[in-house]
Amino acid sequence: MNNIKNVFTIKDLENLSGIKAHTIRIWEKRYNILEPLRTDTNIRYYDVANLQKILNISTLNSFGYKISSLAKIPDDKIPQLVKEVLSKKSLANHVVNNFKLAMMNFDQSLFLTTYESVLKDRTFGEIFHEYFIPLLAEIGMLWQTETITPSHEHFISYLIKQKLASETERISLKEPKDDRTYVLYLPEGEIHEIGLMFLNYELQLNGYKAIYLGESVPTANVNNMKNYFNNITYISYLTVAPEMKAVNDYVEELSRQLLNDATTKLLLFGRNTQFIHKETLGSNITIYNSISDFTETL
Repeated sequence: MNNIKNVFTIKDLENLSGIKAHTIRIWEKRYNILEPLRTDTNIRYYDVANLQKILNISTLNSFGYKISSLAKIPDDKIPQLVKEVLSKKSLANHVVNNFKLAMMNFDQSLFLTTYESVLKDRTFGEIFHEYFIPLLAEIGMLWQTETITPSHEHFISYLIKQKLASETERISLKEPKDDRTYVLYLPEGEIHEIGLMFLNYELQLNGYKAIYLGESVPTANVNNMKNYFNNITYISYLTVAPEMKAVNDYVEELSRQLLNDATTKLLLFGRNTQFIHKETLGSNITIYNSISDFTETL
């Protein structure tokens, strides 16, 4: 347990719950809503119980519960109240909070239990859009503010990848609906593959033939797919690689090596596509701002 982050600053609580540190301090002073601990040098800090409580309070507060009322509820009754007030339409914040708590404590059991509970009345696609995408967006901000470490990100990403892989395997026996082949890959140096894995899932779910090459693939290896398939649509995600200054050169290289016939297409996703000079792109290259923009076309 010594390797698990179980001590939090008030800034950590703010980043994880969305409640401003100033507000948390007022709630502590006025309502004794949390019980911060102190080091030998009298520095305040918070434990996992405090984190869990502030996440639950964040959920209840979003439903209109006043902090003055919540302060009167015994600590052991608050989780039950959260369960009672949640509805199908308002479940998202609580589910994402549970996933964050699982991440912070490297708690695979909590992740799986939460996942199975929402899988009862939602498709995997709905779970991905409603819970995993907001979770991943928050993880990016938490990592930038040093609230979490790369280990936290790798842990939760691996669990999401597990679900993506198992769901994709479950639907992968469908017959292709046409002769176009989608080849999905990440450029050299790019390892953020969850978005690409979900695109692979959606393509196969909708009956398209998809070949998944994975992360950090050299352009020459991507081009080699033309020796095996015709009518290829390449799909790639540019999150951190190539870097901002190199992204246009990379797209030009793809155009020369891959898009040298009338049938090949290229679809690009990811944060670094914002740096592409779109006015120079040919009609066989399409940039999507989000996964949903693409899946709506399937």
